[in-house]
Amino acid sequence: MDVQEIIKEQVANNPVVLYMKGTPRAPMCGFSATAVQILQACNLPLFFSVNVLEEPAIRDGVKIFSDWPTIPQLYIRGEFVGGCDIMREMYQSGELQKLLEGIAAPD
Repeated sequence: MDVQEIIKEQVANNPVVLYMKGTPRAPMCGFSATAVQILQACNLPLFFSVNVLEEPAIRDGVKIFSDWPTIPQLYIRGEFVGGCDIMREMYQSGELQKLLEGIAAPD
């Protein structure tokens, strides 16, 4: 399976996907840390995440997949939402919380 197929499968099979630097418990950049904090503030303490520092092919591939140049990248219900700044704006307006309604944390 090529990288684009892997990303497509990850996004399709998980209601919330965050491509980030590091992990939710140990973010490796401030933008990824902020993205995790925003999702946690939306009462979503657990979600599917991919540490792009451990997977360079996905790090490059997700930028092509979304046509977005930076990490982190958030996908909700298969749709690209945006990066840290967009997440922050959507959280402040309440729009992000509405998008996440009804999504349960993975087991």
